Amino acid sequence: MEFLATTIDNTNRFIGKVVSWFVILMVLVQFGIVVARYVFGIGNLWAQESIIYMHGFLFTLAAAYTLSEDGHVRVDIFYRGASLRTRSLVNLFGSVFLLIPVSVIIVVSSWNYVANSWRIFEKSMESSGIPAVFILKTAIPVFGILMAAQGVVLALRSLMALRGRAVEPSAHPTGSGI
Repeated sequence: MEFLATTIDNTNRFIGKVVSWFVILMVLVQFGIVVARYVFGIGNLWAQESIIYMHGFLFTLAAAYTLSEDGHVRVDIFYRGASLRTRSLVNLFGSVFLLIPVSVIIVVSSWNYVANSWRIFEKSMESSGIPAVFILKTAIPVFGILMAAQGVVLALRSLMALRGRAVEPSAHPTGSGI
């Protein structure tokens, strides 16, 4: 169980760290757009749309990484002060009955939407835009898959904590941070 959890964690961490570079890239591209537009009077639709793409990829593909680092906002009126057992039960219940089913629904319900986009190789509505909307839409089911996988990790680590084989359900052996 730990090997599976660590493998999924490491995969989500890798993807999250790679797409986290989009933050810096988005700032640089946006700065370039502003300078080009207001200093030189030229615009570039590809650059403008690339920010939308990077933003979409960042938030969909890094969500599971954020969950693996326990970085999502949590309403923890009771959770923070709860015992390890209670937190493990909450995480197990939340993963099995909320996170994983919703993630599966996202994958299933977006599948035809994304498949149709791939079938026609959907392009930007702007004639000079990025001709790869189908790739951007692919991030939707990938998001669902990554979140469901991270939900499995959370459930497994919660089960291990309930069995006394782990310190914390959100703890991971490889450390955290970017």
